Amino acid sequence: MVRQYETVFIMTPVLSEQQIKETVQKYQSLLTESGAEIVYENNWGMRKLAYPIQKKSTGFYYLIEFKAEGELIAKLETAYKRDEKLLRFLTVSLDKHAIAYNEKKRSGGMKKQQEAAMAKQEIVKPKSQEEAEN
Repeated sequence: MVRQYETVFIMTPVLSEQQIKETVQKYQSLLTESGAEIVYENNWGMRKLAYPIQKKSTGFYYLIEFKAEGELIAKLETAYKRDEKLLRFLTVSLDKHAIAYNEKKRSGGMKKQQEAAMAKQEIVKPKSQEEAEN
């Protein structure tokens, strides 16, 4: 049965930009060659870890949302465990509510930013009109 999954992995901070791209490409191709459909990807960049892992306090985060058969997860996580470039990983199965939330977040995120920008402009306009009247 095809389900939707979300996986996040944290790469060690000592990697070069090229090594990060190669690592991400490795897992993208592993997924697509195994029949998965990548729905969404997001590079979160370097972030501070909640606690040190292998004496490192930061790491490069990368998220991939995909549709695949359940058997692929074991294969993916085995590849994660064998990769010394990864500090941690987490793969979760998404239910219908999580899928809807992710889609809403992706599509509505830009609208909210635009609305916030418009609201700021509206706030500025009345103040300038009041100053002009005084």
